[in-house]
Amino acid sequence: MAAYERLGEPLDPASTVLLTVECQRGVVGPDGALPELAREARSSGALGNVARLVAAAHEAGVQVIHAIAERRPDGRGASRNARLFRAAERLPVRQLTGSTAVRVAPPIEVTEDDLVVRRLHGLSPLHGTDVDALLRNLGCRTLVVTGVSANVAIPNAVFDAVNLGYTAVVPADAIAGVPADYTPAMVRHTLALVATVTTTDAVLGSLERS
Repeated sequence: MAAYERLGEPLDPASTVLLTVECQRGVVGPDGALPELAREARSSGALGNVARLVAAAHEAGVQVIHAIAERRPDGRGASRNARLFRAAERLPVRQLTGSTAVRVAPPIEVTEDDLVVRRLHGLSPLHGTDVDALLRNLGCRTLVVTGVSANVAIPNAVFDAVNLGYTAVVPADAIAGVPADYTPAMVRHTLALVATVTTTDAVLGSLERS
């Protein structure tokens, strides 16, 4: 299990942003490109916990940003400098711009106040995207990181957030990766060194107190 920390002061809705990472139908949906990851995200309860956090953020007035990974049908601008990218090109379900695959997956609800940031390249929801500029314009100091995968995009998001000066909070039960036992190891031995590792219930309680 991860070494959880107390959140301390309640999260301030004015300076907190909730980030969902690649919680899109083509990734965590039942007919997604990565069935093992989709099953783990759902069976572990991580996707349901992301939905709970998003709903609570809406209620508390916390800004929600959904980070979506997609590609153009012609592949223009897509990264090809890693094995992961080349493998993605061969998957039966592709994350094509405008397709159902790049819509935020149920049970997560998206409101008109949410921001959706789409990237065509790279591994990180922050680096090379609009997310950092949006966070600064929103007055963000604390970034709550949720979603998939604990293998690649989540650690990228956390490291980038910390390098950019934000305090990263990771509800460990609202992220997922494969195999199942990899996520708690990643959290304990890596993410816990740079982020505040907590639980969905702790974040929900903090938002209620705020």
